[in-house]
Amino acid sequence: MCCDYTQTMFSFLNPAKSRMPEPGSALAGRPNPIPTAERHFVNGAALKPPYPAGTEIAEFAFGCFWGAEKVFWQTPGVVVTAVGYQGGYTPNPTYEEVCSGKTGQAESVRVVYDPTKVSYERLLKVFWEDHDPTQGMRQGNDVGTSYRSAIFTHTDAQRAAAEASRDAYQVELSKAGYGQITTEIQPAPEFYFAEDYHQQYLAKVPNGYCPVHATGVKLTEPAIEMEQV
Repeated sequence: MCCDYTQTMFSFLNPAKSRMPEPGSALAGRPNPIPTAERHFVNGAALKPPYPAGTEIAEFAFGCFWGAEKVFWQTPGVVVTAVGYQGGYTPNPTYEEVCSGKTGQAESVRVVYDPTKVSYERLLKVFWEDHDPTQGMRQGNDVGTSYRSAIFTHTDAQRAAAEASRDAYQVELSKAGYGQITTEIQPAPEFYFAEDYHQQYLAKVPNGYCPVHATGVKLTEPAIEMEQV
């Protein structure tokens, strides 16, 4: 399971999990989606599209997706969240396949939001401040390609905002003694919904283990701080 101790120990003993597989060597996956939930466990909203008119999609990866999803469903202006797999080669993977390091997929969070209530820049602020984006293929003891930091953008405007926020956050991280940001920023590839039990996991299992690896460094870029949300 996500952040499971045995998975963590195996990751340290298997450095190959920290290298992206070659496309031709990735697991084959399957043509059909794996079963998942229909509705959000917390707010009852539809997990899959079509989403309400006027909403937009943002997608992020930053370690164990249980905790990453929770911080977003608690953000005002977010309509629905879901966890899934993104950024790799294997279509419709299972969690076990992603954990193997042989799919290239990252544990990802889909955030459907109302841009009249929360801006994309505000979501970026949540993203940056909730993990350590300098760790490469890991977050804390969770090691492997599936735990890497990534922003998957849906528009040119999102990409520009993501790159600007990365550069601004790098300034703050450098002041605090951190190294270079390793976060990928790329056009959003296919999002494959994770299994039912992973969706809103920390609402179903409130004491579930999923540590936060935030640096404590705040993003103070003026354009974000001055937003009206």
